[in-house]
This record gives sequence, C-alpha cells and structure tokens, in this order.
Amino acid sequence: MPIHREGWPFIALFAAVNLLAFLLSAWAGLVLLPLTIWCVAFFRDPERNTPDGPGLIICPADGLLLPVVEAVPPEELGLGDATRLRLSVFMNVFNVHVNRNPVSGTVIAKSYRPGKFFNASFDKASIHNERMSLRLRPQGDDGTRDLAVVQIAGLVARRIVCDLTQGQGVQRGARFGIIRFGSRVDVYLPPGCIVMAEAGTKVRAGETILARFEG
Repeated sequence: MPIHREGWPFIALFAAVNLLAFLLSAWAGLVLLPLTIWCVAFFRDPERNTPDGPGLIICPADGLLLPVVEAVPPEELGLGDATRLRLSVFMNVFNVHVNRNPVSGTVIAKSYRPGKFFNASFDKASIHNERMSLRLRPQGDDGTRDLAVVQIAGLVARRIVCDLTQGQGVQRGARFGIIRFGSRVDVYLPPGCIVMAEAGTKVRAGETILARFEG
C-alpha cells in the first residue's frame, strides 16, 4: 500500500509503542494493534484514475460531499465579495487524506491563515478554522474562470500540508497536499459552472467529477 511521506514518522511512533506494549503484555499489544493499523491506513496514498475531458473540475478530497451553498470565497485570494457556489468535502478519520488538484492550470495565489478547530462538518469551519487557500487559474484561461480550493483543519486536525507555490503549474488529479487528522476541503466555483455531483454522496479525490465549466 503506498504511504504518504508525512505518515512515516507517525507510523514509526505507533509501531514502536505497540511493540513495547507487546513486550510488556500480549493483551496490551493486541489492544493497541488496531490503532497502529489505523495509523497506517490513515496515511495511505492510493493511485487514482483521473477522468479525461475538457472543462472538468475534479474532486480534491475523499469523503462526504456536504450540501452545496452560496458563499463568498476567502478574501485573501482577491476573488471579490460576490457569492459563488461552494462544494465542501468532509473527510473523517477513516478517509484517504491526500488532496489532489481539481484542474490543470496555474497557482495564482496561496495564503495561509491560522484559526480555530471547529468540527469540519460545520459551515462555520469554512470561516473560522485554520486554512490554506489556493486560487487556481485553469489552463488557457484569461482569469475569468479562476476557482478557489481551501484546505481546512478540523476538530482534531493540527497540520495542513500544501506542496504548491504561487506561480506553479499544476496538473488535474495530481497530489498537492494532505491534512492530519480529519478535515475539510472547499471548492469555490466560478460563475457559469454546472455541478455534477450530488450532496450526500461519497466522493473520491482525483476521480469524482464535481462540476464542469459551461461551454
């Protein structure tokens, strides 16, 4: 099973504690074994088959698609104060937490903002929680279809990892970061997009089509 590089220190720690528990007591080792297995599973990084086609916006995270709402994107991205359709994916501690690019294009802006750690399934998490915000410009676009992707820390998440830099080119479906442990990713669509996924369904990073650009 492929493992994200962020996971190895935690897996090593869990395994060492589990081994020590086994040396002290077989029962203690067995009790802790599920936690070690969970830690390995949490940092799994499976390959994905990204759909090919013009104008597709692919899901950046595994989890549950929350209700689609109208919301203003993070002000630090300079996308204005008009509301946009916001698609939010809630990741519980059993989901794959590796994030993937929804479109091919360029990183126009990147901004980190510290904040609180409300449950990531709450709408207020998008506003008040710690977050890493990205403004992406689709390949070949003139800036009229920029979209926002926001990694949001959750109730127990304490680290957001984003490997992208401003000005960097990105490929749809490629990995760009991870959040530990339990979190949320928001996508703010530009005007004229058609939502393809249904709220309440389970979605997969790099595979599920969230929306498409009209025309």
